[in-house]
Amino acid sequence: MKFKLLGNSGLRVSEVALGGMTLSATNPWGWGADKTTSLELLKMFSDYGGTFIDTANNYTNGESEQVIGEFIKGDRDRYVIATNTLSMTPQNQTIPMRAETIAKSVSICW
Repeated sequence: MKFKLLGNSGLRVSEVALGGMTLSATNPWGWGADKTTSLELLKMFSDYGGTFIDTANNYTNGESEQVIGEFIKGDRDRYVIATNTLSMTPQNQTIPMRAETIAKSVSICW
């Protein structure tokens, strides 16, 4: 796996990122990977040197973040997590897009 610096952040990430949009069994689209398969995909990605994972608080109703969190637990410093910030919660509640709301959302998730 090749690695690159992420902008000016100083973070070194794998050139390939794993998208977490369909990680977990319950998603609104009726397709994707169940939890067991999701954990296997994450392990395979990691075994090949992957360190950069994308997710969002509303992917698969929040379960994507839960599966990723379970996978990286105990080895968190190895991974860079990119999370999208959306103005809707997994329960379709509108939230204001302000710095303090975003920070609170991130702290709850990670």
